[in-house]
Amino acid sequence: FLKLDSDPYVVATNDVFYWIQDLYSTSDQYPYSEPSEDDGSTNYIRNSVKATIDAYDGSIRFYIWDDEDPIIKTYAKMFPDVFLPKEDMPPYLKDHVRYPQDFFSMQAHKNVKFHMKDVQNFYNNEDLWAIPNEKFGQSDTVQPVEPYYVIMKLPGETKEEFVLLFPYTPNQRQNLIGWVAARSDGENYGKLLAYNFPKDRQIDGPEQVEARIDNDQDISAWFTLRCSEAAACIRGNLLVIPVGNSLLYAEPVYIQAEGVRFPELKRVILATGEKVVMEDSLEKALTALTGFEQVTQSGVSKEAQVERQDGGVIQNEFESIKDTINQLKESLTILEKAIEKLGDLTGEGE
Repeated sequence: FLKLDSDPYVVATNDVFYWIQDLYSTSDQYPYSEPSEDDGSTNYIRNSVKATIDAYDGSIRFYIWDDEDPIIKTYAKMFPDVFLPKEDMPPYLKDHVRYPQDFFSMQAHKNVKFHMKDVQNFYNNEDLWAIPNEKFGQSDTVQPVEPYYVIMKLPGETKEEFVLLFPYTPNQRQNLIGWVAARSDGENYGKLLAYNFPKDRQIDGPEQVEARIDNDQDISAWFTLRCSEAAACIRGNLLVIPVGNSLLYAEPVYIQAEGVRFPELKRVILATGEKVVMEDSLEKALTALTGFEQVTQSGVSKEAQVERQDGGVIQNEFESIKDTINQLKESLTILEKAIEKLGDLTGEGE
């Protein structure tokens, strides 16, 4: 009597693996409600239950996650020994619950119309949004963008968090018009945030970025050279990630050799509004994109002398790293002068 989410996920504790499965209470009888596009009948859905499954012994526990849902409250009365309150979920599992993708996808698809607050615009469909497309897989197959999980710092927040994102384009256009995010961390779990971009500013959407990737001569030559009958090139999902006041586009590229079941990550493509790069790793791609080398485990690497991209995404993020490098240089200079004054007092110098 509960509908399963299509993507259960595994959580590793100190000594046991658990699967977490989202479940929904649904109905086709809710008054004055529009049905979903998935089956054309469901017009009421709540993420009412989260189940945990011990991967070793198979034991299952059902936790009521939405205690305001009248359907699950009724089922709980019918089967009092089946459901537990969400407060009973152990913290080591509760810390890993995430906003479910299928549920968010339904909400995101409805938002193409219901984001409009002006009654006249809503009635006339004057500001309809659309689901953007992306290239995905081994060929030039185009598919609608799906919601994706990222770790990012939301605008106005002080630290990164785990969120589920979905971008939008205007109806019958390819530029980006906004995005909606679902939060999963702590007390913010379940909160939805919507961000609209200025209509007078051109911001590339996923299809436009895919076209820029295809038109890059170096990237195109790489695909032509390495994608043959013996090895298939697989383009992963294009992620649109807000960073500061800009956007970063990221797409992984895999190669799957003939007769091998699992693909191997070979390249990472990053793009901003002005530049597209492809490198062997995320770190190298960030360096090529921003002009600054990354901080390594052994310390701070020297600044890369690469042309600065005005308005480039995450440029501001690396300004703080640049300032730190300069401060370290000044500190080292002062220390060197102090050591010179100490002369032979090597111990104190060290």
